[in-house]
Amino acid sequence: MTMEESKAYIGMWVTKDGNIRHELLPNNRYDEARGSKISAYQGDYFVTGNHIDYKDDTGFTADGEFRNGILYHAGMVFYKEI
Repeated sequence: MTMEESKAYIGMWVTKDGNIRHELLPNNRYDEARGSKISAYQGDYFVTGNHIDYKDDTGFTADGEFRNGILYHAGMVFYKEI
């Protein structure tokens, strides 16, 4: 089953040091915090299979991939908070 099919991607994803936090919301919006800056980036995301595409509200785009319950995005590794 892919992340898209299971919707297991919804929730908070954090780097190991907790510095960067992506909240993937059920309405295909995300809110990213960096350090003490809450809502540093916000925008839309789209999941296709195990691939995720981001488009922030300024027009910047990025992507990532879910593998074995871990999100790899822009050279960073995110773990889902439970």
